[in-house]
Amino acid sequence: MRFMMLVKHGGQSCGAPPKEFMEQLNKMAENAAKGGAMIASGGLAPIDQSTRVRLEKGQVTIMDGPFTETKEIVGGYAQFEFRSKEEAVASTKKFMEIHRDYWPGWEGETEIRQIFGPEDAFPPKQ
Repeated sequence: MRFMMLVKHGGQSCGAPPKEFMEQLNKMAENAAKGGAMIASGGLAPIDQSTRVRLEKGQVTIMDGPFTETKEIVGGYAQFEFRSKEEAVASTKKFMEIHRDYWPGWEGETEIRQIFGPEDAFPPKQ
């Protein structure tokens, strides 16, 4: 089962990630890639460098950031292949513990979403 992890935070300024945090995160990513679980990952550019393309009431509009109404920012992503959602949750918990232990003051969440491909029934059967 494929999963997309979206790392979100409230836009608070915590500064650059600490060196120790990045070292631990890189270890976790290397292990996940070697084990075949991690497909792709990356951090995202700041919100003030982003652009939104919106369709509303039949009109397509383009807006450049920053966006003052933004309450939470997607700061990074990762794609994984796991055997189950429980395995995805356990891995994400470890990821968030690295944030807690090595980046004091950082607060946020990681949203876990299953990725559906052509082989999956869509919408998924309950």
